[in-house]
Amino acid sequence: MSNTPKAHCLRIGRYSEPGRIYLLTAVTHRRQSDFKDWRMGRLLVSEFRRAQEDSKATSLAWVVMPDHFHWLVELHSGDLPKLMQTTKSRSARAINQARGGSATVWQKGYFDRALRREEDLKAMARYIVANPLRAGLVARIGDYPLWDAIWI
Repeated sequence: MSNTPKAHCLRIGRYSEPGRIYLLTAVTHRRQSDFKDWRMGRLLVSEFRRAQEDSKATSLAWVVMPDHFHWLVELHSGDLPKLMQTTKSRSARAINQARGGSATVWQKGYFDRALRREEDLKAMARYIVANPLRAGLVARIGDYPLWDAIWI
């Protein structure tokens, strides 16, 4: 069995619906710990905020882990592929500029899960922001610098 990522298969059957809530996840290239440096993570967070300022999506919760992120959003305009392409592209450009390089930052593709409004979104947000605790990166979520949620 091959361990080759099948990112191209992630697009099959994908449908974007404005007003829908999605949990989005993207992984760094070769699972590099690019965001161990919280300053690189803040560059990604700036793109989450930019998407909101541009009325593309409302960020409900997010966490930036050393080698991936989880982002709970309500989509407003455009579609998921465009939102993710823009976020990943702009953040990669900013990260490479900060480092003075031109390395690949992101794996191709991303994962998404559409959520129903009836689902407990606060519980999902808690689960997302608790990732650093489960990974053993911090003893208290307040000690981790790269997370936010509108309810917490």
